[in-house]
Parts: sequence; structure tokens; C-alpha cells
Amino acid sequence: MTIAYLPTPSDPPYEPWAGESEVLAEAAVAGRRAAAWIRSLPAPPAPSSVGTWLATTLPETVEAATASLDPAQCDRMGPDGRLIEGNAGVDAGTASTLAIVPCVLSDADWLTADQHLRLLAVASVVTGIARLLADDAGTAILHGQVIRMCATLDHATRPDTPGLAPEFEHKL
Repeated sequence: MTIAYLPTPSDPPYEPWAGESEVLAEAAVAGRRAAAWIRSLPAPPAPSSVGTWLATTLPETVEAATASLDPAQCDRMGPDGRLIEGNAGVDAGTASTLAIVPCVLSDADWLTADQHLRLLAVASVVTGIARLLADDAGTAILHGQVIRMCATLDHATRPDTPGLAPEFEHKL
């Protein structure tokens, strides 16, 4: 008995979604703003490895992740019929660095609770943008999900200001 395997169909060429380049450009800009905010956080009272990590590695990772987003690297079926999980252009090392943010923050005791929460939000939002693009790039781009995530990233990394926002001062 002779078994003849059918040729593996080649993947069709990737065609960008309408508005994709603008969405990816906005994500990259939001990532640069987030990285600038992270770099602006206060340094620890004494030099530490966590302080160095927060000042260099994390902002570089946020910038790299948002600049490398690629909807063409989405979830797909392999030639054997198994699901190949896409990464939307964010490599495993970058994703791993974002995933350890909650663990690292426990040693960043010079930062305020608000700054901790905002750093957690940054890691979560950047990871979420990549996952949205990997899961369903068309919906994420065409229905504004990535843009909304960028707005959340901008809100989380807004400049620190002393005191409460004016809309909350009257409640004191």
C-alpha cells in the first residue's frame, strides 16, 4: 500500500486590516509614553536591583512590546490541524518580563500603592493588547479595542499630581 500525502496548503499572504497601521502606530506611541512615565518614577532611597530593573528593563520591555505588535502573528491552525498560539509579535522573553511585574513590585517598597497599581495596569494592558491582536486582530482593530486599551494605558501612566482630582475634592 502506498500512502501519498497531499501537499500542505501554503498560508495565504497576510492582508492588513483597514486602519491597522494607524492603530499599531498609536500603540507604539502609547507604549513610549508609558515607558517615559515608568522612568519618571522615584528611585529607591538606596541603589537596588529592583530599582534598576524598574528604571531600565521594564520601560524598555513596554516599548519593545508595543513597538513590535504584529497582527499577522495571530492564532492559526498548523499543518497537522493543531492550534498554534500566536504572540502578536511579542516574543516570549518580553511576555515573561511583563508577567513578573506583580512579583517584582513586592520589593519596590519606596513606591506608593497607587504607583504599584498603575505599574500592574501597564503590564496587564500591554499584555492584553498583544493577546487581543493574537486572538482576533480584525475585531481588535476594526472595533477600536486596541485604541481603548491604549487610552487605558495613557490613563494609568498619566503624570503624577499631588492631591485628589478636582472632581473628588468636594467629597472630603
